[in-house]
Amino acid sequence: MQMGHGQSLRIMAAVAVVLWLHAGPARLYGAETARPQSWTRDGELGPTPSPITERYPLSDQENRGHWVKYEPLSDEFRGATLDPNKWWPTNPSWRGRQPARFDPNNVKVADGKLHLTMRKQESSEAWKAKGYHTFTSAAVQSKTTVRYGYFEIKAKPMKSHGSSSFWFYHSTADWWTEIDVFEIGGGAPGFERKDNMNVHVFRTPTEKGHWSAGSPWTATTNLADGYHVYGLEWGQEKVRWYFDGVLIRWVENTH
Repeated sequence: MQMGHGQSLRIMAAVAVVLWLHAGPARLYGAETARPQSWTRDGELGPTPSPITERYPLSDQENRGHWVKYEPLSDEFRGATLDPNKWWPTNPSWRGRQPARFDPNNVKVADGKLHLTMRKQESSEAWKAKGYHTFTSAAVQSKTTVRYGYFEIKAKPMKSHGSSSFWFYHSTADWWTEIDVFEIGGGAPGFERKDNMNVHVFRTPTEKGHWSAGSPWTATTNLADGYHVYGLEWGQEKVRWYFDGVLIRWVENTH
């Protein structure tokens, strides 16, 4: 969630975060490794599943995957404030994408929703000296880290040139990888209907150059016009993306 003008991203978890956690062997891939195989849906969704229970993912209402809700990352945002045991009201290690800085004052919980607001707002001279000016934005980051699982969120992107986004990343001196569940420019010309999904490899012990494997799926209506359920199944062999319970993309999990 990077930059915007007086708009808000409202997030409400339908099956907030449902995880099935397990460990797997680590795999190293050199720079010569072929890029992962992938598939992206072309055209309309077709029939979408009907919600029967919030206990299981919309994409698996019969729970064939034996999903169990993981409470440390589940939140229906029914209180009056952000749960400090689960979330930071910003990104502790990133000030925001310039020129917009993350401002915890732009994070609110109300009406059973998480509101992340981007606004046109000047910063102090100290912030301007660091390249942050004109806009403030918002982000929350989990205090719990995970590996593998199913993640689902019901969200309405902002109608703005800024990016409404939901993503995972981990960065150390040796490793920096990322999974983008969605990045949506709900008011950006040409991007209003695009659900952008990606995996990034910025560095590993054997790879020093950035590469990515991304693709958008195009909806039939503007994404900022309503709420939709965005899902990600992060498995050892594949990463799969869902929209309103329908598979729209998969990519081989090489990292």
